[in-house]
Amino acid sequence: MYSTYKEALYKEYVNETFDENGLLTNLEFKFDKSFNYGFDVVDEIARRTPDALAMLWTDLQGNERRFTFSDISRLSNKAANVFRAHGVRKGDRVMIVLKRHYQFWYAMMGLCKVGALAIPATHMLFAHDFTYRFNAAGVSAIIVTGDGHACESVEEAMPESPTLTTRFVAHGKREGWLDFDAEIEAASDVFERPTGDEATTVDDKMLMYFTSGTTGLPKMVWHSFSYPIAHIVTAAYWHCVERGKLHLTVADTGWGKAVWGKLYGQWFCEAPVFVYDFDKFVAKDMLDMIQKYQITTFCAPPTIFRFFLAEDLSQYDLSCVHHTTIAGEALNPEVYNDFYRRTGLKLSEGFGQTETTLTVCTLGGLEPKPGSMGKPSPAYKADIVDANGKSVRPGESGEIVVHIEDGKPTGLFGGYYHDDEKTAEVCRDGLYHTGDVAWRDEDGYFWYVGRTDDLIKSSGYRIGPFEVESVLMELPQVLECAVTGAPDPVRGQVVKATIVLNKGYEPSDELTKEIQNYVKTNTASYKYPRIVEYVAELPKTISGKIRRTELRKNN
Repeated sequence: MYSTYKEALYKEYVNETFDENGLLTNLEFKFDKSFNYGFDVVDEIARRTPDALAMLWTDLQGNERRFTFSDISRLSNKAANVFRAHGVRKGDRVMIVLKRHYQFWYAMMGLCKVGALAIPATHMLFAHDFTYRFNAAGVSAIIVTGDGHACESVEEAMPESPTLTTRFVAHGKREGWLDFDAEIEAASDVFERPTGDEATTVDDKMLMYFTSGTTGLPKMVWHSFSYPIAHIVTAAYWHCVERGKLHLTVADTGWGKAVWGKLYGQWFCEAPVFVYDFDKFVAKDMLDMIQKYQITTFCAPPTIFRFFLAEDLSQYDLSCVHHTTIAGEALNPEVYNDFYRRTGLKLSEGFGQTETTLTVCTLGGLEPKPGSMGKPSPAYKADIVDANGKSVRPGESGEIVVHIEDGKPTGLFGGYYHDDEKTAEVCRDGLYHTGDVAWRDEDGYFWYVGRTDDLIKSSGYRIGPFEVESVLMELPQVLECAVTGAPDPVRGQVVKATIVLNKGYEPSDELTKEIQNYVKTNTASYKYPRIVEYVAELPKTISGKIRRTELRKNN
């Protein structure tokens, strides 16, 4: 059930309305012009309940660190002083590449207090990736994890990156780099809230992400200081976090989902975040962590749940988990049903983008429909429209949009940094265009079809990859799959299925024929995959999304 505790800080920032069943129906945010998450949330909770747990961090070696809100307040003050001492000022762009290391949290809060623009990024970037990002955003400082190749990549990028002048290394040491951990240790834990020109407002730029760049160079999505407030919906009404109880969202800090599920909304609700610092996902290890640390609420992309289902779940006591949510990709009904049969837990789906917060979702109190995204968040006026911007009827596919005729809602991005043309392309005619296609049923639930550029056009038919993938996932042989369009001289495109098989199954012509026949008999026959390819693993982004663009290159 959704959070009902009245004493949590987030209640001071919302006017909320519920129906007779306890479902959130309307929400208004209330905040003033000077709101700054670091001072007004982290420091305020530290003042009220200094010993309340904010984060429990552990790694593969069994090391543990517990951070109270007082710890985070004090360490973020130290971080702010360190950044200031090395020339970082309001509006400066600072990149953070820290994997799941705990330094990420107080570094982010330190930058928030200084008023600098934080740019989280994945440690998997190479030199050319850093060069592009440094120059596109005018990055002046960076903090990088000392393990892995990221430091070497930054050093390779530096000769072509004139704006980058300051380099911190954390979780390790490196010659020629400032030792972030040593600097934190030596810094003062007192940092006064800036005033005058150095003070921030809710309209200033606070956070920026580079998108995946599936159709070109990555775009720079920026959010203002009001952005964290919108994640109250994420944590309180979708994740249904509980005050003082551990929440786990599976996400690397280089992905936007990290601040969705490991920072802003959760701390607003005074729910501590659980951070499991690992490099390679192993389903058994994560299940052990959930059981050992008594995780109460849990969120992960569909891939995680698919691998959970490949384990013997009867060997784990998951009774501590009260609520589970899923995001990152559309959820196949078979995964939902199988997980529910084996655990009794219903997966509540949510949809959003780097440009938004939670936009369509199955809120606490709303009964999930397996395979559905849920309904529009009360924080947004989301719709499904045709090519002319008109709402489509139930059962008809169209583009998911957010109405912005009366101004952009809290949580929607400020724009693409240094790209007014691209911003105008997606924000036009009073709508923000997501580029995602869905249809709506008679009850108002949204059902995902695919990206506009993922749709397969075959012999005049428009085929959404997700509907074919959902049928394929019903087969016991299939662990994961991705459906794309392959060029065909007669049909224009044909459906191609790239499949990862479950343990105990091997590729064969007989299996291919069985798969094709199953799809023919369980959905419209024109949707069956005329091409089936078997692979050991599917290409994915750091967030766990399948990179269909990579698959299409091989078609």
